[in-house]
Amino acid sequence: MYNCFPVIDLSATGKNIIALRKARGLTVRDIQNFFGFEEPQAVYKWQQGKSLPTVDNLLALSVLLGVSIEQILVCKTVNNKEQQVQTCCSVFLFVCLRYVRSQKHIRQFCVSSRLETEAPCPSKTLC
Repeated sequence: MYNCFPVIDLSATGKNIIALRKARGLTVRDIQNFFGFEEPQAVYKWQQGKSLPTVDNLLALSVLLGVSIEQILVCKTVNNKEQQVQTCCSVFLFVCLRYVRSQKHIRQFCVSSRLETEAPCPSKTLC
């Protein structure tokens, strides 16, 4: 039986998205336009820690910000016996990357006209 379970810290991840966005010199409107959202509420929800991007949007956000998915998410492991919190993302990221690879979303994303960033295509390293 496992004594710990990995979870995403929504609040810390939201703060991290804000910091990464600002470091890249992007506004919320820039991210909204990149994703083609009519309104910026989804981006604000991500930043406030009220929700997370879908796996596809998380991948796209990582490319836009020029970082890996691991650098966006802030995870913690909750120890069921001692209720101690430690940082850990590997299980979640393994599941995400397996899903993305199986759906071939990376290749589809790289040829999408929405990709208007100088970041290199991640398909060479992830596929």
